[in-house]
Amino acid sequence: MIRPEAAAVLMRWREAIIGLALALGGAWLLLTSGGLGYLFGLALVLLGGFLGFSGVRHARFRAETEAPGVVEVDEGRITYLGPVMGGSAALDDLTQVVFRRSSTGEAFWRLSQDSGQPLYIPEGAHGSEILLDALAPLPGFDGGAMVRAVQTRTPTTIIVWSRQGRAALT
Repeated sequence: MIRPEAAAVLMRWREAIIGLALALGGAWLLLTSGGLGYLFGLALVLLGGFLGFSGVRHARFRAETEAPGVVEVDEGRITYLGPVMGGSAALDDLTQVVFRRSSTGEAFWRLSQDSGQPLYIPEGAHGSEILLDALAPLPGFDGGAMVRAVQTRTPTTIIVWSRQGRAALT
């Protein structure tokens, strides 16, 4: 039986662990075989490296706390379904992405858009880790800035992304 704390850590870092295992398996094939096995090992090392890098970013981005609600992404539209508030925002309409952590430790994302009210998403909402990949197509988006924003533990407001040439609605 595995302790719940250990299971939570393994689940958080699962992609990075799988990437490391693939890279190690590929390295073993590179060192012990030739020909087709060598090429397969090289492919595994590359795939494992990519998955490991992506897994570390996602693990650092995942929230340690839980908040009510569910985040969904479908065809360029981010939707938050919460018990009290909710809404949706299209990627093409976004003007600004802001991360805010209050003095009580509660954190949320504010997605400002051209039309309508901003969309507020709690950091720990189920599926909120998908925001890192969902916002990646935005022009000039820096995923590292998003990860660094989540890593801050002090009360702060960080503008993670802003569309050039458009004013953000507050």
